Amino acid sequence: MAYGAARRARNLALVTICSALPVFAEPLQLVALGDSLTQGYGLPEGDGLVPQLQTWLQAAGADVVVQNAGVSGDTTAGGRARLEWSLAGGADALIVALGGNDLLRGLPPAASRANLDAILAEAGGRKLPVLLVGLPAPANYGPDYKADFDAIFPELAAAHGTLLLPNLLEPIMALPLQTRADRALMQGDGIHPSAKGVKLLVAALGPQVLELLARVPAP
Repeated sequence: MAYGAARRARNLALVTICSALPVFAEPLQLVALGDSLTQGYGLPEGDGLVPQLQTWLQAAGADVVVQNAGVSGDTTAGGRARLEWSLAGGADALIVALGGNDLLRGLPPAASRANLDAILAEAGGRKLPVLLVGLPAPANYGPDYKADFDAIFPELAAAHGTLLLPNLLEPIMALPLQTRADRALMQGDGIHPSAKGVKLLVAALGPQVLELLARVPAP
């Protein structure tokens, strides 16, 4: 009963958001700036985050083209360096999903913060609605590093007035390790989600993206 009620509430919320989307003559252009999680590392072309998100949004009634600006191995510095190029083809809204490779390399949180701050400032200057997508730092870097890194995303989202999804991988990370294995939600490297795992991520990400698209100014 509880699951059914939650599902009905979610569907009602999606209908409400979709009804609020402005009507445009051409499909909206949504740029997804990210790393391998965005790019679709290790997956067939149609199974990555961007194509699955595109399918989800179209099924929800959104007239949008999601542009894959994910580069495997990219850090926040790399995303900052190629932001202008990534937006050159036109953009109505932006997803920023960077930071995972900063964590893998143990880069200073202050540097990651500065790069993301610059990306959001540039997007703000272009009046692009933004959804900032985070990842939590692992505990093995120590409590101070974790606290500093984890604070980046909510603090920057508040400072720049962006939408926030605190943890892209939360739908998988919230499950027990054995459940993840039984359901084959991760690839063999234990870092990148499988196509099944991406489907879970998109189910949580999709409603946030609809809210992002609703922020695009009407013509």
